[in-house]
Amino acid sequence: MEVNLIAVPRKPFDPAPDVPARSPGSPAAGVVLYTAAPCPYCSRAKRLLDAKGVSYTEIDVGMDASKRREMMHLAGGRHTVPQIFIGGRHVGGSDELAALENAGELDEWLEAAA
Repeated sequence: MEVNLIAVPRKPFDPAPDVPARSPGSPAAGVVLYTAAPCPYCSRAKRLLDAKGVSYTEIDVGMDASKRREMMHLAGGRHTVPQIFIGGRHVGGSDELAALENAGELDEWLEAAA
């Protein structure tokens, strides 16, 4: 099976505009991280959420092809980790999560997901 991935440029604070706010089958509530080990970007995202006292579900896609396919489907074809969802909304990766925090928007996303 051949997979063609297309990079879609995004604005810094417009997380995953090419993915519906609630993708079919996406986690409906809470915070979900698709990760793999070793992954410094995954660690960075988890450190930020841990520092804020946020609980999250971590799904390791490192050795699970079906979970990686699920992640790619929900993340609009993105294959890098982490892929982060808050309240069923696709944030993107670690950089997008940090951008939300730096813009003062992450707490709003987290409150809406609670």
